[in-house]
Amino acid sequence: MPAEVTWWGHATCTVEDSDIRVLTDPLFARRLAHLRRRRGALPPPDAWHADLAVVSHLHADHLHVPSLARLDPGTRLLVPRGAPRAVPGLRRLPHLRVTEVAPGDEIAVGDLRVKVVPARHDGRRLPLGPHRSPALGYVIEGEARTYFAGDTGLFDEMAKEVGPVDAALLPVGGWGPYLGDGHLDAGRAAEALTRLAPRSAVPVHYGTYWPIGMDGVRPHEFHAPGDEFVRLAALRAPGVAVHRLGHGESVRVEVAR
Repeated sequence: MPAEVTWWGHATCTVEDSDIRVLTDPLFARRLAHLRRRRGALPPPDAWHADLAVVSHLHADHLHVPSLARLDPGTRLLVPRGAPRAVPGLRRLPHLRVTEVAPGDEIAVGDLRVKVVPARHDGRRLPLGPHRSPALGYVIEGEARTYFAGDTGLFDEMAKEVGPVDAALLPVGGWGPYLGDGHLDAGRAAEALTRLAPRSAVPVHYGTYWPIGMDGVRPHEFHAPGDEFVRLAALRAPGVAVHRLGHGESVRVEVAR
């Protein structure tokens, strides 16, 4: 069966490849602190089922303990090294098989291999906390090679660290139009395509959650990054097929032969 990507909103995707279901940065909440889900229905219970879940970094919208608690008993969970120490709630999830990983690690799950790669992002749980865990990306390799970038900025060794990929799941937004270092906006994500040269790309991490009270203040800026990424990618990386998925929509990954 060809590899397939489903986007559930924010940075949460299911990558199905080689009869293995991989879930990225599971977030199944209507509300998270000052953020509320404004686009797309909550992922259905079927989305909670995975053979493997991966967490890119410790920010609460990527490592969300209540969402992880919904995963099936026995699900394997990859988290950045040091995460259980920095996030005590992880230690209260004994039904999961938690493995701490760092860049350079490779994990086998059935016929699938997952390569852990670096990301350029502040991986701390709290803004003023110590750096105890790295921010990560993951390359999921089976029938296809799919890169989940997590949250990252551009960095010089990106193409070398990630390697050749068939599909790239790239963050293109956040809580508004002004993103600092350590993030990809639509323009920087399009630049990432020129470096990575995948066959296809899916924009993620936009148009799902934004702050309570901001509904009437230029709300288009929270979901516009997807369209802007499509436009800029066509200019800068015209050979890449960009799929702007709706919440819950899927696309098959084209594989180089």
